[in-house]
Amino acid sequence: MYFAFENHVLDVDRRELRRGSALIAVEPQVFDLLVYLLQNRDRVVSKDDLIAGVWGGRIVSESTLDSRINAVRKAVGDSGQRQKFVRTVARKGIRFVGEVREIATSEANLAAKSDHLANPQHEIRFCTASDGVQIAYALAGHGPPLVKAGNWLNHLEYDWQSPIWSHLLHALAAEHLLIRYDARGNGLSDWEVDEVSFDAFLRDLESVVEAVRVERFALLGISQGCALSIAYAARHPERVSHLILYGGFARGRRKRGSQQEIDGSEAILTLMRQGWGQENPAFRQMFTSLFLPDGSAEQMQWFNDLQRMTTSPENAVRLRYAVDEFDVTDLLQHVKVPTLVLHCRNDSVHPFEEGRRVAAGIPGARFVALEGRNHLILESDTAAWDRFLEEVKSFLRT
Repeated sequence: MYFAFENHVLDVDRRELRRGSALIAVEPQVFDLLVYLLQNRDRVVSKDDLIAGVWGGRIVSESTLDSRINAVRKAVGDSGQRQKFVRTVARKGIRFVGEVREIATSEANLAAKSDHLANPQHEIRFCTASDGVQIAYALAGHGPPLVKAGNWLNHLEYDWQSPIWSHLLHALAAEHLLIRYDARGNGLSDWEVDEVSFDAFLRDLESVVEAVRVERFALLGISQGCALSIAYAARHPERVSHLILYGGFARGRRKRGSQQEIDGSEAILTLMRQGWGQENPAFRQMFTSLFLPDGSAEQMQWFNDLQRMTTSPENAVRLRYAVDEFDVTDLLQHVKVPTLVLHCRNDSVHPFEEGRRVAAGIPGARFVALEGRNHLILESDTAAWDRFLEEVKSFLRT
C-alpha cells in the first residue's frame, strides 16, 4: 500500500516516507499517526479518535498528542501556520487535506496479472556522476545487457509497477539484463543539482554504464533519451551493440527552426511555472493528454500522479527547457552501430517527421512507422505495442 501526495510517497508496508528521493526519518508513533490521517482523510478526526485509533485507547497526555501532530507536520514539510496538508479545525480536530493517490494491488489483480508477477524483481542501486550528483539506477532480469537511457520524468520504483511502463520494462527484463536509471533532477536521483543540460544528462548515462561495468550492450532511447543515446553511440561505438530509438528527435523544440515550435515551448514553460505544483491536476493533465491521448482513465491518473511524484515544479521547468535545447543533428552521421528507429505516425509530442529525420541521418538505420497517437506505447494499444515488441525482439536477436 502506498499513499502519494505532492512529491511525497508513504510506503505502509516498508514503513517509509520519502520526499522525492530523500528518505524522511519518522518516529514509529508519528508514522502511525500519519497513516491514520491519510486513511481517514475524508473526515475531521478528533483527539479521542486519534487516541483510539493510534494509541489503542491508552491514556495520552495533551502535550504528547500535540507534539506528535507537530512532528507529522514537520515530516511532510508543513507547519501550524502553513497547514497545507494537516489542517486544524477549531474545536473539532484535524484533517489531512492534501490531494492523495492511494496505490494498492488487489487479490483480483494479482490473479489476473500472474504473468507480470512471474517477472524478476528489480534492484535499485546508486552511483555518482562526475560532478558529485547521486544517480539511482536499477537492474532486473538476466541475459544480454540492455541499457535504457533516462527520459522525461522517470521514477525507478513507480515505473516498474505502473500501467504505463511496466509492460515494456517487464518484457525487456524477461530476456535481458535491463539497466535503467533516473536522470538528475527527478525520480530517486538527486533533485538539488547545479547543472541541468545535455552534457550533464550524457554524463549521467556514462556514469551508470561504468558503475554496472558492462563492456558491450544494447542501448534503448525513448523520447528525449533518443538524443542522449545517439550521442553516446557516436562517442562510444565500441560499447554499443544495437541502438533502438523510439519516439525521439534530433532537434529540440527550440532548435527545429520553426517559430511555432519555439512559441509552443514558451507556452509550455509558462504553464509549468504557474501550475505544476498546484493541487489541482489540470495543468499536469495537459501533459498527460499530449503523452497519452488514447490512454484509459487509470493510465491517465497514473501519469498525472507520476509527474507530481517524480520532480518539483522548479525542476520540471529546468528539465523541459534543457530538453528543448537538444540538438544532435551533427552526430547522426557518426553513428556506426546497427540502429532501429520507431515512431508513431500521429505522435502528438514529437512529430513523425522528426523520427524520419533521425533515421535518414544515421547510415543504414531501419525505420518502422507505428500506427497510433500515444507518445508512450501502452499495452492496451495492441497494434502499436505488438509491432513494437516484435520489431525490437527481432532486431536484438540479429
